[in-house]
Amino acid sequence: MLTAKGADTRQAVLERAVALASRVGLGGLTIGTLADELHLSKSGLFGHFRSKEALQIQVLDHAAARFVEAVVRPALAQPRGEPRVRSLFHRWLDWARSSPMPGGCLFVAAATELDDKEGPVHDRLQQLQREWLGVIATSFQKGIEEGHFPEDEDPDQFAHDLYGVMLAYHHAHRLLRDPKAEARARHAFQKLLPER
Repeated sequence: MLTAKGADTRQAVLERAVALASRVGLGGLTIGTLADELHLSKSGLFGHFRSKEALQIQVLDHAAARFVEAVVRPALAQPRGEPRVRSLFHRWLDWARSSPMPGGCLFVAAATELDDKEGPVHDRLQQLQREWLGVIATSFQKGIEEGHFPEDEDPDQFAHDLYGVMLAYHHAHRLLRDPKAEARARHAFQKLLPER
């Protein structure tokens, strides 16, 4: 059982680990590289994480918890249906645009890094991404039930398409340095979900 001080230390270490992973990738994140970053001993960090794999999974979970607090939870507090779906998009875009991660979205980078690898880190990332797509699809389904969207719309297809908009935004913003990246993402979302 962690003490309050131990839990605070662990949180601070995970914050730095997320930032480091966003710059060097999950594969570049090891107990050794994190120890160097924090000017701590490897043995001290090993006591917290036990293995590179466990560290990487905890970094994904920590980043996911931050995403839930900044994007998912506030959006789900909005009324069901269209307001909630719009809030999910706008909060997600705000998160991506002003991400505290210096290397950009950890999940986008990790998806590219891990897509052809097997193992627990890949499996955890896949699970987190499926859960996020599920949140989007369920929110859209509630919109159908509220009469905000046509009954013949496919919530899973909407989630897929919205994810595509955000991946395009990341590419345009981070790699291409397109000054219109945000405007293009908002335009694409508007095409996907026109104002009623």
